[in-house]
Amino acid sequence: MPQVSYSIDADFPGGNIIVESLSETTAKIRPDLRDTQGSWFYWCFRVRGAEGRTIRFEFTAHDPVGVRGPAISTDGGWTWRWLGRDADTSDCAFTYSFSPGEREVIFGMATLYTQRHLERFLSELPGRSLLQDRTLCITRKGREVPAFILGEVASVRHRVIITARHHCCEMIASYELEGILEAMTGSDELGRWYQQNVAAFVVPFVDRDGVEDGDQGKNRRPRDHNRDYDRESVHVETAAMRKQLPEWLAGRQLDAFLDLHCPGIRGNMNEHIYQVGSPFPEIWAQQRRFAQCLERVRSGPIPYQASFDLPFGQSWNVPANNSAGMTSGQYAASQLKARLSGTIELPYANSSGVEVTCETARAFGRDVAKALRAYLEL
Repeated sequence: MPQVSYSIDADFPGGNIIVESLSETTAKIRPDLRDTQGSWFYWCFRVRGAEGRTIRFEFTAHDPVGVRGPAISTDGGWTWRWLGRDADTSDCAFTYSFSPGEREVIFGMATLYTQRHLERFLSELPGRSLLQDRTLCITRKGREVPAFILGEVASVRHRVIITARHHCCEMIASYELEGILEAMTGSDELGRWYQQNVAAFVVPFVDRDGVEDGDQGKNRRPRDHNRDYDRESVHVETAAMRKQLPEWLAGRQLDAFLDLHCPGIRGNMNEHIYQVGSPFPEIWAQQRRFAQCLERVRSGPIPYQASFDLPFGQSWNVPANNSAGMTSGQYAASQLKARLSGTIELPYANSSGVEVTCETARAFGRDVAKALRAYLEL
């Protein structure tokens, strides 16, 4: 590869890129799929030494640039903005002009979120002391998978389980989870209601290794984490979920299981929030009730309509898609006997015309918490 004056790397938590060639004006790159079956679109890379120059970044495979272009951070991955779409940005390329002071810039297909982001969020959370720390398991690479417990399961009216990052690349779901946790641990009336009435088991990173390593996670070989809830689990994390969740419930009613996800990166279905309809009719009926609650109480900037939800049997949500294994939501419904169980899909960049940012995703998380209360009080 010719010597150039700048560098591209993915040597940081959440980093993912393969560099094919570099010139002074053009970088040819592609996502690292590693153990992914088929193609997927996650990427995140760092550019150093390009200050003052304009570079065209061209993806040679997978068309992985979303509808608002790349997300950009100039402070090491803490704050982000969208580049936007113009004549120089397409599904497979974008151009960026580095200012003279931009010695290091991180580009991602969306806003990065790894363990260090979770740690900073928790350090600034006013109600942090209400969350009991728990270790779900130790990963095969030696990392701790954190979990949190709110409340005492034996002494409250309602029990809730919330998970995120079964697909490690779906980082916007983590900002949604921040909003839910802020609401549950808050000192306002909503927070006090949760603290008096709900016990929650929260797993922010089901696939912690994938989050830190910058994997795709979706359609992982030999088995997707969110298809690993029947037969013998391939992954230590899902095996731990199947052991610890029933132990935590200790035979008590599970009122709600919510698994937070992100959909694809473009197209009508991938640009609005929706619930994935359960194959179990009784659970789908409860999802419809939750949808009505969410539609009614939503006050954040991202729209939601119950009509957005995807019933089982439509589009990709069909029996053939379950052939790879049982999802966490199906496990919670069939094995944990959850009253409400399912997946919420929050877009990466554009939702019903509204820009998805860390702040708007958190606001939607608060709307989810309000809707869950309304549902539990039905």
